[in-house]
Amino acid sequence: MVDLIKYVRKGLAEAPSNPILKFSDYASKIPDVVKFTLGEPDFNTPDHIKEAAKRGVDENHSHYAPSNGTIGLRKAASEFLSKKYGQNYDPETEVLVTNGVTESIFDSVLATLNPGDVMVVPTPLFPLYMTDEGVINEGVEIVKVNTAGDGFKLTPEKLQKVIDKYGDRVRMLVMNYPTNPTGVMYSQDELDALADVIRDKPIFALCDEIYSELNYDQPHASMEKSLHDQVILMNGVSKSWAMTGYRIGIVCAPKNILQQIAKVHQAIVTTEPTPMQDAAEEAFKNGMDDALPMKKEFQKRRDALYSGLTKIGFECAKPQGAFYIFAKIPDGFEQDDNKFIYELVDKARVAVTAGSSFSEGGEGYIRFSYAVSMDQIEEGLKRLEKFVKENKK
Repeated sequence: MVDLIKYVRKGLAEAPSNPILKFSDYASKIPDVVKFTLGEPDFNTPDHIKEAAKRGVDENHSHYAPSNGTIGLRKAASEFLSKKYGQNYDPETEVLVTNGVTESIFDSVLATLNPGDVMVVPTPLFPLYMTDEGVINEGVEIVKVNTAGDGFKLTPEKLQKVIDKYGDRVRMLVMNYPTNPTGVMYSQDELDALADVIRDKPIFALCDEIYSELNYDQPHASMEKSLHDQVILMNGVSKSWAMTGYRIGIVCAPKNILQQIAKVHQAIVTTEPTPMQDAAEEAFKNGMDDALPMKKEFQKRRDALYSGLTKIGFECAKPQGAFYIFAKIPDGFEQDDNKFIYELVDKARVAVTAGSSFSEGGEGYIRFSYAVSMDQIEEGLKRLEKFVKENKK
């Protein structure tokens, strides 16, 4: 009998399993657990969007849509970005519909990077970007820049140091704002300063703006405003309209770049489910302010969780967007965040995410998602306070 596992793609075989999913599976087996681990809004999709999906089914939109997405959705997305953020893309040639931003990342990286290229990733950051090295593009080197000492923001000085070290090999800068896992948001001036470092260099800026509607203390800022020709912009409906299960993302880029990204999309997906595109079109077209009630509730939860954590003894920056708080494990505990989260869920029935799951800069931190009810936040804080008092050394 041939052991075929020896012959699978090496980069994939050597890539580690997702530690976040592994812990989530473990925590789900514990009864009465308060889960601060969810990476999606705990709200329902607005009714007018659900009705659009139903109409698509009733009207027999059950056949292949154009591979780049329906023109109705691309126009609606283009108009939304223009009206909301001043981001201008031609829906005919500069907008691509994907299977969520996860596919947007995959397509963009595979279309633009070659073996030997360097992708710069400020960390801590959503772990998918770190797995791309072996799973998507073997031979691409990921250079992680630890931002923990800079308020979890990449600085122009640190970016310049990477470029000085790796030279012309640097081909992509990854930016996510508001950021998962920290909730940090860059100001427009900060993004402009980073853009100045790579301006007119052969470097793509891959900008993940999926949380763009969930900014609390300032308007949404974007690197696209000052670096349009080098930016690959990603957004979608998952977070702003609570549509994670609809799996609709968008990629926007200059025409010649988008054509290459679309080739990858066509090879692996072909197109997205047509009724889901109908729903996303409705979201962009008639849901301009749908996120406001959700944002108001998230802000209320953020304030309650942040206040409770700081009183218990956690050190954490107050997030400016998304729905996460990145907290330092208190003094008196071993700073092994992976060990801490298992001990916490076993003893207190509170589930959080290990900071090291988000790579360098995350060690000794834990991520709380406040995509949970206020009742759960209050109960979780009670359990957490008791755990800290009883186990602190």
